[in-house]
Amino acid sequence: MDSGTLGKKIGISEELIKKSCTLSLSYRFYNELLFHVDNSSSDAVFIVFTGSWMVKEWFSGDQAFGETRIDSKDWSKKAFPSMRSIGNDDVAIVNQAFLKRFELVSKGSEFVEKVTSAVDGKKPIIFTGHSSGGAVAVLATIWFLERQSSEANTGTAKCVTFGAPLVGDYIVSHALKREKWSKHFIHFVKRYDIVPRILLAPRSSIQQELEHVLRYYTANGHHDQLESIAPDFYEKVMRSTSFLASHAAEKLKRNTDYSLLETITNFTKPSPYRPSGTYIFCTGTGKLVHLDNPEAVLQLLFFSCQVSHKNEIIRSCINAHLDYATELERSLEENVVYVDRLEKLPPASDGSALDDLAQNARGRLCLRAAGALEKQKQENQQQIIGKKATMEKEMKVLEEYRTFNAQKVGYYDAFKKQNEERDFAANVSRLELAGIWDEIIEMLKGYCLPDEFEGEDSWIELGTKFRRLVEPLDIANYYRHAKNEDSGAYMIKGRPRRYRYPQRWLEKKKGWESGACGESCFWAEVEELLKLASNDGEVNETRAKELQERIAKWVEQGVAGKDVFLEDSTFLKLWEELGRLKLQQESIHTLMTKFTKLSVS
Repeated sequence: MDSGTLGKKIGISEELIKKSCTLSLSYRFYNELLFHVDNSSSDAVFIVFTGSWMVKEWFSGDQAFGETRIDSKDWSKKAFPSMRSIGNDDVAIVNQAFLKRFELVSKGSEFVEKVTSAVDGKKPIIFTGHSSGGAVAVLATIWFLERQSSEANTGTAKCVTFGAPLVGDYIVSHALKREKWSKHFIHFVKRYDIVPRILLAPRSSIQQELEHVLRYYTANGHHDQLESIAPDFYEKVMRSTSFLASHAAEKLKRNTDYSLLETITNFTKPSPYRPSGTYIFCTGTGKLVHLDNPEAVLQLLFFSCQVSHKNEIIRSCINAHLDYATELERSLEENVVYVDRLEKLPPASDGSALDDLAQNARGRLCLRAAGALEKQKQENQQQIIGKKATMEKEMKVLEEYRTFNAQKVGYYDAFKKQNEERDFAANVSRLELAGIWDEIIEMLKGYCLPDEFEGEDSWIELGTKFRRLVEPLDIANYYRHAKNEDSGAYMIKGRPRRYRYPQRWLEKKKGWESGACGESCFWAEVEELLKLASNDGEVNETRAKELQERIAKWVEQGVAGKDVFLEDSTFLKLWEELGRLKLQQESIHTLMTKFTKLSVS
């Protein structure tokens, strides 16, 4: 653990943090306003999101925790294209009520105009808010980063929230880290503030009490019934928080009884929401604790909010949500404790500020497990980096094999026929590379590599090179052994994840639609169309012409070999069968004339 000034660590000055807090608290009850813009500072433009204080604006829809998939409708899918796991092809889950509130904001011309004006004025933008206003600020910041990422302008934005509830699931956290956006999100949470934990409980268990709590906040701390319902509210929220934290901790520690815990969750659904970004815990003792490990933050949301007497609940857990200004005024100037290297955290109290948040051995063991998991991910990455030399060696063998066959029978068809000894050697290299990449993909499936992995250019480039070089051989092997007769078409039943994942990486990087980078698997489509045409089946005209257009484009771009057009290639066999479906346009006409002896008529 290290200590030092907060502003330098998180990239925003203490003065701007204080101003964010002041503005967030000032506009927290302005229900008639969705947001407010403050240009009074010469250092930044503040876009402040107001809170919402009705249960329906915290929980909406028919899901237990008010959640929805980010692609549940076209608007959200287009607004947040990066909020997904690329390889696993799974989209993020977010709070539906907060998403709807931001949709109202973003569809108004005033909001877009204000943001555009701030960008044009070269001022940093700080999206901020208290309570549910902070949750909407998170979505607004992601929206902004999505729009600005292509212009490399993301460094101008920060999101600073105070007592905000959680917004999205683990995929949001994963995606923010992959895109290197996590550093833009700073969340201040008071140790006992119950609000950041609320969405860890299902609506059905807390709805009645939540109505009273929200009314208490809008009445500035006056509510006759709160004293009687607060203990039940606290207990229900913390019971759900405990269940989720325990479930996560067992998963972290790879407990032998995890299968039993999984069985329990089949009957008791835990909240989907998880922390993301950087959390600054206000201990209540004038100290701040900085954490950017989402698994550790989840554990502290449980362990730090323990009260021993019921009469403390209103004072400590309910009222804590109302006063962040006083806490920050006395804490920001003090040294902040930065908790890293969690796996080395002492299991017993060590006199640090962390003692205020995780006071018992169990809490510290959970934090150590969170650190150990992150360390294991780094070690897994180093393990596969150590195999890069082998990968490069085997790909060089296949590149030489491709060059050797480029003017003869062709790369694809030579491997499919397996007539020569060098074909066998190429197959050995194919299998060696497939084994390494299958290992990588299994790690990615289980999120056992750093979140940044799939966004790193070096791995996108290596994965693209591997896919273009090796997948044609996999397809050749598939159809050589007539696996399509038993299992079905390669693209439907036979295509391994080791090619799907790198293809999605490249499509994400380029901003292309799914399936746009199919150059490594076009041979599978050739084989399927040839099978139809050879058996007097009806070949779909659109499908046949699209294939010819794509092949012409890929050969011209150099991402597919010119040996596609060698006289004895599988593609030329298809060409002879196509009859009236042959393309007559210039792109393929020129290539066919240049590389074959066949008539293009």
